[in-house]
Amino acid sequence: MKIKDLDFYRSVRDYLTVYLPEQRVCSFATVKSYREAISLFLEFITKSQGIGMAKIGFETITPEVVSDFLKWLVTDKKSTATTINHRLAVIRAFLKYAGTRNPEYWECYLKIQQIPFRKVQKKLTVNHFDENTLSALLTEPDIRKKTGHRDLFFMILMYDSGARDGEMLSLHPCDVIPDLKAPYVILRGKGNKIRTVPLMKKTIDHFGGYLKRYQLDPRDEGPLFFTIIHGKRCVMSDDNVARFIRKYALAARLKNSLIPENITPHMFRHSRAIHLYRNGVPLPLISQWLGHSNLETTLVYAYADTEMKRK
Repeated sequence: MKIKDLDFYRSVRDYLTVYLPEQRVCSFATVKSYREAISLFLEFITKSQGIGMAKIGFETITPEVVSDFLKWLVTDKKSTATTINHRLAVIRAFLKYAGTRNPEYWECYLKIQQIPFRKVQKKLTVNHFDENTLSALLTEPDIRKKTGHRDLFFMILMYDSGARDGEMLSLHPCDVIPDLKAPYVILRGKGNKIRTVPLMKKTIDHFGGYLKRYQLDPRDEGPLFFTIIHGKRCVMSDDNVARFIRKYALAARLKNSLIPENITPHMFRHSRAIHLYRNGVPLPLISQWLGHSNLETTLVYAYADTEMKRK
């Protein structure tokens, strides 16, 4: 198959495999989201424009095509304004990178740069659950099974640390520091920013039991949460996490109809933040706890709690 614009696909390859992970030091999750956005855009072009993959080049990416792509995200994919803005930001960022490598592509970037982002209404609600729901979820895993033991510890650590799903999956046993008066975990957040978060003694006790059950060395630099594939320890996927949390949530809801529907991994993080705020922890400290670069991001928890009280 003859590719019309080979430099276009070389630029895509280098952007996703060299520039983002190695030069910008973006996290695995960030690179994955950029890859998905570019793949979706190329898929749209082939289907809507009738252009084969081999025929796509920089001249294909016009303001009209990008605008149609954004409309398609609304009508066909039912995407939110936030998701649409992310897709547009990825296209812009890639074209800027291409223009930096080769000045002849700057015109393409500057034209797409004129397409405005959607207005995003400030979200004053936060999807979270209460302490009773947390307790119900933690009673569901069957700890007689190794996977049940793993799932239980995963949920306990994710709640206690307020970690994102991706941060949990990037953990190594050596990232949990248990032998101190104030034990903590080292988390790698967005942009590979490192932060330390204190852990409760109960969490450390569960950590010790988990290491013993899985025969892990606390100094191990392999994945803390993993699946065995062809005899090798591989990082557990985020799909697997979403699946077992959904399973335990459905089981808990069968016993108690007050359990919220559609519990996701990220709700553990939101719930921890809300519970910390209600227990008097200052917002600047919660902001550091969650790894927010801007306190304004953390204020949503105060807004959400105030609105809930008003209702």
